[in-house]
Amino acid sequence: MGTSAEVALHEPVPEPIPEPAPEPEPVAAPPAVPKILVSQGLCPTCGQEAVFSATHEWLRDSYLCESCGSIPRERALMHVIETLYPQWREMRIHESSPAGRGASLKLQTECKDYVPSQFFPGVASGELVDGVRCENMERLTFADESFDLHISQDVMEHVFDPAGAFAEIARTLRPGGAHVFTVPLVHRQHPSARRARMGEDGVIEHLHEPQYHGNPVSEDGALVTVDWGYDICRYIHAASGLYTHMFLIDDLSRGIRADLNEVLVTVKPGHGQADRI
Repeated sequence: MGTSAEVALHEPVPEPIPEPAPEPEPVAAPPAVPKILVSQGLCPTCGQEAVFSATHEWLRDSYLCESCGSIPRERALMHVIETLYPQWREMRIHESSPAGRGASLKLQTECKDYVPSQFFPGVASGELVDGVRCENMERLTFADESFDLHISQDVMEHVFDPAGAFAEIARTLRPGGAHVFTVPLVHRQHPSARRARMGEDGVIEHLHEPQYHGNPVSEDGALVTVDWGYDICRYIHAASGLYTHMFLIDDLSRGIRADLNEVLVTVKPGHGQADRI
């Protein structure tokens, strides 16, 4: 008679119940950056009631509109345009090297005949790069009396031939038109000084330690060629025959307060008119 093997049946061993995970340590919020200046009012660039605040003592770059991100020189420029040329939306306007914010964005979106341009090294003036016109301020390809307003924001300290640029701006302005622009007048009451020049062989000669500002089309920045002072007005007249008015605005209700925040307006007289605003 055979024997039957007994098969032992084993109950499965249950998995151990894991211990509850410890509560994560609370992450402390980063400390708030203290604001050294706060004001409220109507922003000239976005047209909104806004808060303006700065977290750094260099207000020219840090005193921002919390609605549109504009900086003081953009708001000052737009305020001057609105005050002197309230019909600017119907004008033909050229802006050299516009930024994608602030006054540039307002002009682009609201002016019916707005022409932007950038300077692309190695590209012929008048050619398009990704839909943007290449122009050298020293040798503009526009016809005489093409524009009611030329706009430039912190551009004229980067040209190698500023006399040529100011003459070209005058040539292409219509009678009664103007060049409205900002430029850091770092030398103030002292004479303007050249920092770099272009040789006849196309090689840049640095007369001082190279200094660069931001460039909307190049990560390499834009070389500063001139440290301008208040004598820029005489320089413009010698180059173009036009007179320049200088505005320095301090108005917290419009978020306008900063060093080196002057707005300059070079006027081309209309037929039978004086060169006044």
